[in-house]
Amino acid sequence: MPHFSPLPPYIQDHCQGVYAIDTAFQRDHFDAAYLIVDDGRAAFVDTGTRHAIPRLLGTLEALGLPRDAVEWVIPTHVHLDHAGGVGPLMELLPAARLLVHPRGLRHMVDPSALWAGALAVYGEAEMRRSYGELVGVPESRTVASTDEQRITLGHRSLRLIDTPGHARHHHCLWDEFSGGWFAGDTFGLSYREFDDAQGRAWILPTSTPVQFEPDALIGSIQRMLQTQPRRMFLTHYGAVGQDPADVQRLAGLLVDQIHAMADIAQRLRDLPDRHAALKRELLALYQRGVAAHLGDTLPPERVAQWLDMDVELNAQGLGVWLDKQRA
Repeated sequence: MPHFSPLPPYIQDHCQGVYAIDTAFQRDHFDAAYLIVDDGRAAFVDTGTRHAIPRLLGTLEALGLPRDAVEWVIPTHVHLDHAGGVGPLMELLPAARLLVHPRGLRHMVDPSALWAGALAVYGEAEMRRSYGELVGVPESRTVASTDEQRITLGHRSLRLIDTPGHARHHHCLWDEFSGGWFAGDTFGLSYREFDDAQGRAWILPTSTPVQFEPDALIGSIQRMLQTQPRRMFLTHYGAVGQDPADVQRLAGLLVDQIHAMADIAQRLRDLPDRHAALKRELLALYQRGVAAHLGDTLPPERVAQWLDMDVELNAQGLGVWLDKQRA
């Protein structure tokens, strides 16, 4: 869709009707929602938290789109950094339907269990600060996705597939027109601070608790590669991949690290200080990966600073995975 004035700085135009919106969750360039626009119709893919709604609505306004142009809101999965803003956003989009993985639908209708689970981890004050109040979506406005489902947006067809591995309530969205997958967390995390001088990305998997399954995750990555994508639209953060070969390179990095992370977890599974040991070894793995990508241009302590949250969550997820195996 053409626009004739500069977009706000939190919006990145990826051309072909795809816009990335920095939701400002935690820090800049960490969490993205996407708006797909075709022939005056629109769909949001992921929303960020409740606090992102002014930017989501501001994107519609910047592009000259009325709120009733939005036909779909599609969270890739129901983790709160992806779907915490779904309920309040739906209240403001009169024509939109929510398209959500069937395993996550009940949590979008009644988010009390999502709130309770996150509250146990983060506490009341942090939940209010980071996520804000959760709001349910009327079931009459929801649609449960199915594997290989196709929906129409304007003149383009969008395809959804079931992509377990990061979470069992995860689906990804293929857009043939842009040649990209809206990958949520299935295709990992890639921050622009780690891009090299040629703009090539570095990437790492996310094993966030509580449903990490390494074999399933590798299977989901391989399934997405069957379309020979030219790029991947990540929630954390932005578009990666310069061409199909570069996407294959990134997939190779992910698969190698998934195997390495599982091996580390199995080796450390019986240590009394397992969580601390997992964090040390994961950080060392990622620091080696960044060094191989960038050389010595980025100090290891800076890598540790930028990946601190991800190392913590990945260690937690691996710990849950190990305990499930033992059970």
